[in-house]
Amino acid sequence: MWVRCDDQSVTGYDVIGDIHGCANPLESLLEAMGYQHADGAYRHPSRQAVFVGDLIDRGPQQLRALELVKAMVDAGSAQIVMGNHEFNAVCYSIRGADGEYLRRHSDKNARQHQAFLEQLNADQQQYYLDWFRTIPLWLDLGGLRVIHACWHEPSMKVVELEVGSNLIGTDAQFAAASTEGHPLYDAIETLVKGPELSLTDHGQLPYLDKDGHQRSSSRLRWWSTGSTLRELAEMTSTFTTPDGAPYPELPSVTVGNDDHVYSGDVPVVYGHYWRTGTPEHGLDWTERTACVDFSAVKGGSLTAYRWLGESTVQLDNYVQVLGKIT
Repeated sequence: MWVRCDDQSVTGYDVIGDIHGCANPLESLLEAMGYQHADGAYRHPSRQAVFVGDLIDRGPQQLRALELVKAMVDAGSAQIVMGNHEFNAVCYSIRGADGEYLRRHSDKNARQHQAFLEQLNADQQQYYLDWFRTIPLWLDLGGLRVIHACWHEPSMKVVELEVGSNLIGTDAQFAAASTEGHPLYDAIETLVKGPELSLTDHGQLPYLDKDGHQRSSSRLRWWSTGSTLRELAEMTSTFTTPDGAPYPELPSVTVGNDDHVYSGDVPVVYGHYWRTGTPEHGLDWTERTACVDFSAVKGGSLTAYRWLGESTVQLDNYVQVLGKIT
């Protein structure tokens, strides 16, 4: 017996982090959690997988990863939320009213989508782009919530008001979500890319990120209970100042407890944030939040959080396999 999405015999969820075209590690992770391949898809007798998005770009097994995940979703052995890479891929394929693509075909953007564009032919690309349009932005599973980048209910309300549901699927909706100043723009940016905190507005230098791009804002630690720039700004030791010097430690100046900070009682599992190593309390997980993106495509681990019905996140419920492609 295998469970379906609406099957009351589902005993828990296995939330799987950003895959980025790493099909072999995905199969290893599924098998480590007791999933078996049967009737064309991986299935578990009593549990259901949930993917946090970012199935594509970067990795060497784009098509196989997509085939594995879509087969599970179609079979009812998995659910999925949209990642920023799926959102960006759809926008990369749509021309706006001015004739330009919603996501510009710049060198930077082309490099980001290179693996998807090179490893899938035109028909395959269109098939999966059409599927991406059917993927919801978030899932509220009762005792568990899943989002790609940030659980932010005001942004969710905007989406529901503008499109009437938790997914965007039409060209017009993607166009609105790509237009600065439109209500959907900020909402989608928050949900699939995460909120940001200005550094320069607080007297700090811009920085060069891991890809060498200069930025004046950092990602905001919406899972934090802090209130200072140092506590809320998501910075890493790899960032440098524009002249290449190590970025100085941020001051403990109070910037306020931003309205994006999560205060709900239901655990939220999310991806997107390129963690490394093993989960660290306060950064990768808190009592109510758990990150499952541990840089599988960059030598890290493909990671899942196995929710068993608990109301607070438990470190022992993390499962990791090396992201190495064999």
